[in-house]
Amino acid sequence: MANYLAQKGQKMATKVLFLQTLIVIVLGAIGLLLFGMPTAVSAMFGGIMSVLPNGIFALLAFRYAGASQNQMVVRSFSQGAKLKLIFTMILAVIAFYGLKLPPLPLFSSFMILTVSHWVVTAVVQAKTNDK
Repeated sequence: MANYLAQKGQKMATKVLFLQTLIVIVLGAIGLLLFGMPTAVSAMFGGIMSVLPNGIFALLAFRYAGASQNQMVVRSFSQGAKLKLIFTMILAVIAFYGLKLPPLPLFSSFMILTVSHWVVTAVVQAKTNDK
């Protein structure tokens, strides 16, 4: 049962990350078509700043499941949350100091992807529950 729960969480996280990646690509394409390459790169990097740490969190958060592994579940979530925050900060430093990307498309894309995480998760979970 615990393995089934972990697999269910992993499958849902994979769907959410895939849909978020599609959103990053769409935002990059819109930025490229409307404003040019620097805006597109900035928008895509802002999306990556949200999606990549979410992926790292999902890898750690859904390693364990079930009441018998309760402490491992809590520890994995805690480690995942910490690493998510650290990777987000590292990517932000790279964006501003390393790549010197325009801030508006970067922050806009980051915010859109951060909000979309919750929306996409709710939609994927609702579809999973309907089955």
